[in-house]
Amino acid sequence: MTWAFRGSRWSVVVGAALAAGLAGTYQYGWSVIRGPLGETTGAPGTTLGTLFTLLVVAQTLTGFPAGWVRDRRGPRLPFLCSALLLAAGFAGVALAPTFPALYLWFALGGAGVGVAYDVAINTPSRWFAGRRGMVTGAVSMGFSATSFLLIPLIGRGVETAFTPTLLVLAVLAGGGSLLAARVVRDPTGSREGPSSGSGGSTDDRPVRAPDDGTSAAVTWRSMVRDPRFWLLYVLFAVVNGVGLMLIEKVVAYAGRLGLSPTAAVAAASLVALGQASGVLVVGTVSDRVGRERVLGGSLALCGLALVACVVAGSRGFEWAFVACAGVTMFFRSPSFSVLSVLVGEYYGERYSSENYAVLLTAKLWGGVFGGTLTSLLVLSLGWSSTFLFTAALASATGVVALFSLR
Repeated sequence: MTWAFRGSRWSVVVGAALAAGLAGTYQYGWSVIRGPLGETTGAPGTTLGTLFTLLVVAQTLTGFPAGWVRDRRGPRLPFLCSALLLAAGFAGVALAPTFPALYLWFALGGAGVGVAYDVAINTPSRWFAGRRGMVTGAVSMGFSATSFLLIPLIGRGVETAFTPTLLVLAVLAGGGSLLAARVVRDPTGSREGPSSGSGGSTDDRPVRAPDDGTSAAVTWRSMVRDPRFWLLYVLFAVVNGVGLMLIEKVVAYAGRLGLSPTAAVAAASLVALGQASGVLVVGTVSDRVGRERVLGGSLALCGLALVACVVAGSRGFEWAFVACAGVTMFFRSPSFSVLSVLVGEYYGERYSSENYAVLLTAKLWGGVFGGTLTSLLVLSLGWSSTFLFTAALASATGVVALFSLR
């Protein structure tokens, strides 16, 4: 039974989701690590925001080399590298939480997240020709759902035992990628498969190369000459900016609004849960109704939900604030299950990992916005005005994408 599961394609999905999820504790656990880290180091809010931005930048920049290796050598070597980087990052923060060492540790950890995520998100879809939105959504769900389960434990742990908690996270994050290196693999003979298209069939055979070798295999150099790619790039930058701001600041914003610590931690957990459920539910829906509609519509709704979050929090409605934070991430998240599939459908599966990694560099700009820039906007505009500005940007981008992609 164990061997049968390990040899099945579902083990690829589970292994990839677990690796992505444990790596994701760097990003989604940040909101509860942020405060204790600041107390331990004496770092001000702007410095902590810059650390988060560095984490995202490192995550973004390592995606392309990881994807390049993955497309040519398979997923095992990148997963082994990510295991080392993820473990080293958390262990370094635990044992040497001082400046400038913290910049190194978060750079290493962020690099590990980037490698693990890019490989995990781009491998399972090769096993399911007609259910790519569903399986990609399942892996992306693991990226945040694991943190939803762990955030309360991480929050209590870093408050009472900062160093041991981060050492445990080092073991878990590194171990997840080690396990993935064992079970995640490509289908035999996989090179390229026919695109299912937006709302394609439900055929779930592994993606394989046609015998005649005529399928598209567009490299990133050709992809970046397509205007459609740049529309997706801008959309992805905005998606990341909105989400990373909420991940990085939701606990601090709740505190500024005078909400209880319980509600603040619950909001951080619901942010992770909203991300997890959205990528699976809406990613699966995109297999049926079309990915372009899902992208534009969900981002427009994300902005409206963020406005509701600000209104609820400003009026002291704690649990409405918590719920709206989760809904915001629910509608922000589908891009992560849909965009990687669209890259494969638009430009071919053969180089999909490196092509998606190029698109993923948009997260760099989202990280700068969600971390450093929004910290500066908070100082000049205030907390609620910054959140409302971001909400307007999200909805406007969603409406433009909805009509342009159609």
